[in-house]
Amino acid sequence: MTISSSPLILSHFTVTTAAGCGNQENLDALKNGSTGLRKNNFLDAELDTWIGRVEGIEEQNLPNDLTNYQCRNNQLAYLALQQDDFSLAINNAKQNYGAHRVGIFLGTSTSGILSTELIYQTELFQSTGILPGSSHFREQHNSFSVAEFVRNLYQLKGPAQVVSTACSSSAKVFASAARYIELGLCDAAIVGGVDSLCLTTLYGFNSLELVAPDICRPADKNRNGLSIGEGAAFILLEKAERQPDQQSPVYLRGYGESSDAYHMSSPHPEGRGAFQAMQQAIERSEINSSDIDYVNLHGTATPVNDQMEDKALAQVFSLPVACSSTKGWTGHTLGAAGGVEAIYSTLCIQHNFMPQSLNTLTPDPTFTQPILEKTLSSSVHTVASNSFGFGGNNCCLILGDNIC
Repeated sequence: MTISSSPLILSHFTVTTAAGCGNQENLDALKNGSTGLRKNNFLDAELDTWIGRVEGIEEQNLPNDLTNYQCRNNQLAYLALQQDDFSLAINNAKQNYGAHRVGIFLGTSTSGILSTELIYQTELFQSTGILPGSSHFREQHNSFSVAEFVRNLYQLKGPAQVVSTACSSSAKVFASAARYIELGLCDAAIVGGVDSLCLTTLYGFNSLELVAPDICRPADKNRNGLSIGEGAAFILLEKAERQPDQQSPVYLRGYGESSDAYHMSSPHPEGRGAFQAMQQAIERSEINSSDIDYVNLHGTATPVNDQMEDKALAQVFSLPVACSSTKGWTGHTLGAAGGVEAIYSTLCIQHNFMPQSLNTLTPDPTFTQPILEKTLSSSVHTVASNSFGFGGNNCCLILGDNIC
């Protein structure tokens, strides 16, 4: 039996992706249907594919006392944290609750592994096998790097953790933070995720034959793979009884997690784990499936994933529900996807629209759920946001504009 949890308010948030830097640019892109994807131009990666590359990362210099953390992932985090007055919100929370009462829960899949990849390509290492003295594996390569960087940047002393469950990482952090707040271990939490482009993901997904040569087409009958992207999302979660600063507050109503462990890199073909995560999230939110207006699909544009997700949705919803994937704007941001799409879902609620499934030319006729081919202006009160990772690590978030 699923136990209900107290709603939490997304009191502040910011998102940076290939579609834009900050909330407004991402909102404009969603409404205008302008993709952030481009033909691959990342380093010397000779792959015929499209990527979601964020502008301006390379120019980001970290504060002088945090230069050991200088890597693409933390540069992306720093770029995102400077948007939408999010740093001000963190400092206000620190003042209101105390540095020991603000937690950090972030997701990533590869952290700063690019720095290690580049070190391995240096002439010194190639000729001698010796690592240069400038190597900072603990502050860069380490999965905990991004949380430690944010913690030190704002001098926070509350609980901190990084979840690395592939593509569900920054959705599952909402569940972790909710449990910590529920247990009284912190009063507020910075949640979200950061994942940046690196050679491991580009060549790794290509070796799995999951990378599309064309721009990704989620839920399309001719879909043939994903487009790798990078992105950063940060959300400040607080107890719902706090007076919201926003005119249109959005709440985390509930979450659901499952681990079907069907296969290392393939989901259960009938969507068993995805169904369990969605069903648990609905039960924890104390709503009915019919209360959900829109589903932000995991929708990677791979043949198996999209088919599985539709089968899971058919088990959850007795009547069809409006669905789309937003990866046509950003690419698959992997460990950041859950956080990015939670913010996209929040924007849909606040601005009353449902985005099209961008780049989807012909929705798969075998699907049971309607795939949005055009962006719709419509009242949106409750959204389910799905994130499914390798190894069957699944998560669903329910976000809404009311708490009962």
